[in-house]
Amino acid sequence: MENKAKKNDKFDPADLKPEDMMKFEIATELGLADKVINGGWRSLTAKESGRIGGLITKRKREMKKEVLKDNN
Repeated sequence: MENKAKKNDKFDPADLKPEDMMKFEIATELGLADKVINGGWRSLTAKESGRIGGLITKRKREMKKEVLKDNN
C-alpha cells in the first residue's frame, strides 16, 4: 500500500531535525530552497541531491579538521 500521508506532507523549514539543518542551508545556497519547500526532498534531481550530499561531506570534513586543530 502507498503511504499517501507522507507524499502530501509539506516541507516545513522551521521544523527541521538537526541533521537536516545543514542540508537545507546548502539547498538554500544552491538556490533549491523553493523547490524543496514546494515539493519536498524527493522533488530534487539526482544531480541536485548529489551536489548537496557532496557539500555536506565537505563541510563535515572541514568541521572535523577545525575541531582537531583547536584541540592541538
